[in-house]
Amino acid sequence: MSTSPFAVPRAPYAEDPAKSRGRRYQEDESRTRTPFARDRDRIIHTSAFRRLKEKTQVFVAHEGDQFRTRLTHSLEVAQIARSLATALGLDADLAETIALAHDLGHPPFGHAGEDELELKTKDFGGFDHNVQTFRVVTELEHRYPDFVGLNLTWETLEGVIKHNGPVIHKLGQPSWKAISKYDGEYGLKLDTWASAEAQVAALSDDIAYNNHDIDDGVEAGLFTLDELMDVPLIGPILAAVRSERPDLDARITRLEAVRRMIGAMVDDVMGETLQRAAITGVSSADEVRALPHALVSFSSDMLEDLARLREFLHARMYRHWRVNRTRSQARRILAEMFTLFLAEPEVLPSEWFAKSQNRDQAGRARVVCDYIAGMTDRFAIEEHRKLFHLDVWS
Repeated sequence: MSTSPFAVPRAPYAEDPAKSRGRRYQEDESRTRTPFARDRDRIIHTSAFRRLKEKTQVFVAHEGDQFRTRLTHSLEVAQIARSLATALGLDADLAETIALAHDLGHPPFGHAGEDELELKTKDFGGFDHNVQTFRVVTELEHRYPDFVGLNLTWETLEGVIKHNGPVIHKLGQPSWKAISKYDGEYGLKLDTWASAEAQVAALSDDIAYNNHDIDDGVEAGLFTLDELMDVPLIGPILAAVRSERPDLDARITRLEAVRRMIGAMVDDVMGETLQRAAITGVSSADEVRALPHALVSFSSDMLEDLARLREFLHARMYRHWRVNRTRSQARRILAEMFTLFLAEPEVLPSEWFAKSQNRDQAGRARVVCDYIAGMTDRFAIEEHRKLFHLDVWS
């Protein structure tokens, strides 16, 4: 029998689901899934995950259904993470799980929404989407009779909160109070790097959004393919596609260039990570955590090219006047709702009004923030209309 060319040996520093540190609340193991696969399925079945379908990446959901949302972005990140983890001999279920969970705490309207909630809650504990994601999976989702949250494995929770690196330095921030409290009860080693699988999820996020922002930016008419020709990484790839296939129309040329760019970034991560693994000699998951730097990484050349690409996207896309106008509208919507709900909690839906009772102002502000953060773009727009325009009820 021939061996599949895709059968990559398990890396010695991969997480082993059979050796998981377990869950906060004891449960019988699944007969059909590993602990990490079970975590993945729990995330997919959450209300928070479903709501990502109408939460913004860059464009607000009502601006067109061809653009990425938080849901499609999360699926793209998960696909890249699973493929990359498999190629590196890591646990693909764990990498995919962390990728699927990483944006659960984002409020409506993308970074504009996060910025506004951070501003409105600055005197009440602040807001951070990574902390909100952690609270979603440990507190806000209530689907099981014996515990709140999803009761995910230690490895998944660790990856959710520190996939971008150690976070011990953030614990002094008011918005990280929930993490500090949870860590005190169920230590997550916040002063170390996370697993290699979590690091794969983090870089898969970078790969996905850099590529789909190019795709969406051209689709939206914010810039053209010709304007990308002098941009590092995408420019040379685009030139190669045009040279090799001059018969292709602009749309297929764009999609082919993006496809190749994803491949180039994945190959770069694989090469750099394998080199670092060889140099450091890591032989266990805990040794990955103990490293003074990330194991999974882009090369220095790729990081330089990506920095220049991000400069282009910031100038031509993220700060484009059309995007700025939407950001401004979005921030006003959230600001007005937050102020009203805090002053008049009785206009909150019954469930949320009940949660707001018998709390001090900071506690009520947190309930209001949780309610708003869980909204989709479309729901936030409609809720604002109902609150501030009587004609909606006619």
